[in-house]
Amino acid sequence: MLLPFLFVFLTYAIGSDIRLSANPQDKLLPAPDKIWDTMVRLVSEGDRRTGRILFWHDTWASLQRLGLGIGISASVGLLFGLLIGLFPLVRSFLAQFVAVLSMIPPLALLPILFIVFGLGELSKVVLIVVGTLPFLIRDLSQRVIEIPEELLVKAQTLGASSWVIAIRVALPQVMPRLIQSVRLSLGPAWLFLIAAEAIASDGGLGYRIFLVRRYLAMDVIFTYVIWITILAFLIDWGLRWISRRFFHWVQEGL
Repeated sequence: MLLPFLFVFLTYAIGSDIRLSANPQDKLLPAPDKIWDTMVRLVSEGDRRTGRILFWHDTWASLQRLGLGIGISASVGLLFGLLIGLFPLVRSFLAQFVAVLSMIPPLALLPILFIVFGLGELSKVVLIVVGTLPFLIRDLSQRVIEIPEELLVKAQTLGASSWVIAIRVALPQVMPRLIQSVRLSLGPAWLFLIAAEAIASDGGLGYRIFLVRRYLAMDVIFTYVIWITILAFLIDWGLRWISRRFFHWVQEGL
């Protein structure tokens, strides 16, 4: 499992050594030990002006925006996924509308979101919601539609109302799919978050990356990229643990 990571690290180390041997002042591929030193400095030293450690401040700001955006998308997506999947009337009314919305590139809406919602936190959260919600609705509604009809007929035969069917039959079936869908949407969510922070923000992981790029501080950029990757992996691992812990009957892939 570790061999691909080792291969990438060795490839980078060799490339960095070649460039630094030709030009010791080269900034494009800093040496691995310099990246490590930068990482230690960023996580431990406070800002000279404010005194706070900007690395952890940026991390907290980005995770708040990401968590809020994904949380809203998951909740709304679950609700509309159940409605569209269970009720043919709602499906005929909303299914094609959601399908068309999913075709709109979310980043193309970014200037509109900034104009409508301002440059504060709300526009960044809304971008994550807009970018991930249509996918979640379509995926979850399809999972509800795939529920065996025999289960629904049996529940109706026993006198279950639509509300009971949604809560006792459909919801347990769709919850594992919700976790998998959220895992799949994390990549685009990070992309939308970093793009929004880079354009209009005064803090966050994406903001810091685009702030230091003008100085070609590649050691700082690589540190933040590695940290974002670690955070994404930990979130994905946590969702997989929840899925295995509470929905152990579901066969998982990657």
